[in-house]
Amino acid sequence: MELRQWDELDILLVSGDAYVDHPGFGLPLLGRLLESHGYKVGIIDQPDWTSPDDITRLGKPRLFCGIGAGAMDSMLSHYTAFRKKRSDDACTPGGLAGKRPNRATIVYTNLVRAAFPGTPIAIGGIEASLRKAAHYDFWTDALRRSILLDAKADILIYGMGERQILQIAENLNNGTPLDNIPGTVVATSTPEQFSQLPSYDDILQNKSLLVKATLQLESHFHTGTEPLAQRHGNQAILIQPSAEPLTTEELDQLYQFPFTRTQHPKYTQPVPALDMLKFSVTAVRGCAGACAFCSIAQHQGRKISSRSPESLKAEIERLTRHKDWKGHVSDIGGPTANLWGTTCSINAEKCKRQSCLTPSICPNLKLNLKAYVQLLEELNAIPNVKTVSVASGIRHDAAQTEPQAAKKLIAKFISGHLKLAPEHCNDKILELMRKPKFSSFENFLDFFQNTSYEHGKQQYIIPYIISAYPGCGMEEMKTVANWFRQRGWKPQQVQCFIPTPGTLATAMYYAECDQNGNHIYVPKTDREREDQHAMLFENRRKPQKKNIQRRGK
Repeated sequence: MELRQWDELDILLVSGDAYVDHPGFGLPLLGRLLESHGYKVGIIDQPDWTSPDDITRLGKPRLFCGIGAGAMDSMLSHYTAFRKKRSDDACTPGGLAGKRPNRATIVYTNLVRAAFPGTPIAIGGIEASLRKAAHYDFWTDALRRSILLDAKADILIYGMGERQILQIAENLNNGTPLDNIPGTVVATSTPEQFSQLPSYDDILQNKSLLVKATLQLESHFHTGTEPLAQRHGNQAILIQPSAEPLTTEELDQLYQFPFTRTQHPKYTQPVPALDMLKFSVTAVRGCAGACAFCSIAQHQGRKISSRSPESLKAEIERLTRHKDWKGHVSDIGGPTANLWGTTCSINAEKCKRQSCLTPSICPNLKLNLKAYVQLLEELNAIPNVKTVSVASGIRHDAAQTEPQAAKKLIAKFISGHLKLAPEHCNDKILELMRKPKFSSFENFLDFFQNTSYEHGKQQYIIPYIISAYPGCGMEEMKTVANWFRQRGWKPQQVQCFIPTPGTLATAMYYAECDQNGNHIYVPKTDREREDQHAMLFENRRKPQKKNIQRRGK
């Protein structure tokens, strides 16, 4: 601030992650965006939450303070699927765990309020976004209120946040209220004037109403045009319709900012997440799949936004001038790499589907794998680029609609391993997950192996599997274990289901019913969850018989 001759900031951003000036890190990207609009922005990263000293270092901001817990929900950053403390944190220097508090959004908001009384506070990021309404919290095994009310913030941003944070800054700069901003949540004293979500108190009395509320929120995010209200006792929140996804031109503009792709020089240890992301390039936002357990469609949206080839080329050309450049672009992708360039032929408001890809690929979805592969070839031809790889996961069902382009992708742009997410092999469970039938994965697996063999390449698929998913008992998990055993595979990427806030799968876990209200079996004890997980690993203890027998309940 002294070097820039600033007496005060306009906006102070507080982050639960380390400060890395890279477009893959949320608050630094928003900071660059605000700066480009003429605002004076400061960032406080991973402040000491036992004292206001860190928060007050840059002084009281003129307009507002923006708070984000980090790239993950802070409880997920700290605890495993078995509620055990994690030993590391990829978004902290040295990978050290414990540099952010539990429920960081609430804690940081309290710090800011104590340090700067009267300063407006906006909360956002994945933690706030997915906890915007009444939600189930796995770590306390309880229903929690909207995080807006628990944090006592002025406004909550849900979704990616660029449009919202600029509008908040403009409103405060002009002295206008923070209402009617798409993609935000505020408290309201007149909820009766709006369409209603099931209330917090009603959900406490009838757990199945959380499933109804989650489906209502999903629909509202993708096609809603009017606000939704939700009562919490004598308080209420008002959820505005979602913000429009950024256009190609707007996305391109974001990635033109002068990111250094380095961590803050104050750190003496590397930030592990930067090593993974340093030479990766985001090409696409959003995911058309809307898997029931995934937060992407509830945070980035189901509508696909793609960057232009010109923007991607310009970014890679800048990468080749980076001091650490070795010639390799580690990824050209996003939530689902092969959805780059995908468009929809109808107005989103008319769409009633919950997923564009399941139970089958929507005929209105225009996939474009051929153009994506052509893009990769053009990027690979840039001077000083040795290889371009696709490290993001791809949708195997979508890839099979364009077999010739898929062959090129496999032959040229897979660096030995391809991530795929069949998640399970029981079609009943896959339906609960909103995933394609398992035969689709098996067909692609044969296609991948044959294509790799034809091109003389030794390549492998890394399948992602979820254990202990709602509806899955020990018998269903046995089916998965047997499939791997028959192939002689040892699974590497197995995640015991974690009920993260805001997803349909979490609502089903809480309510023990599917989205139609039908009862489903849900493995809830730590013992059974561990047993299901252990079935996929030969070196772990065998599951107990009593847990296999319990499936009949």
